[in-house]
Amino acid sequence: MAATTVGVKLDGETRERLKRLGEARQRSTHWLMKEAIARYLEVEERYEREAAEDMARWQRFVETGTAISHEEVKARLASLAEEAAEKASDS
Repeated sequence: MAATTVGVKLDGETRERLKRLGEARQRSTHWLMKEAIARYLEVEERYEREAAEDMARWQRFVETGTAISHEEVKARLASLAEEAAEKASDS
């Protein structure tokens, strides 16, 4: 993938924080900014995917009226809690 340069205007305090963190981590401010953007995009893209899935589920419910019962939800949550407790005790 071809790289392009993008300018970002930062206030002095933010620039100094980047510099200090870069020195502490032995990374360039450029690397930190790229990493921050990549992480931000991952979070926001995941949010968008989940929002689209939620809308699809809602649309499916509106069209079919099919839903998951309260008891099924409780059983699934109990199962997830059990799995989490087992993983925690293995650690």
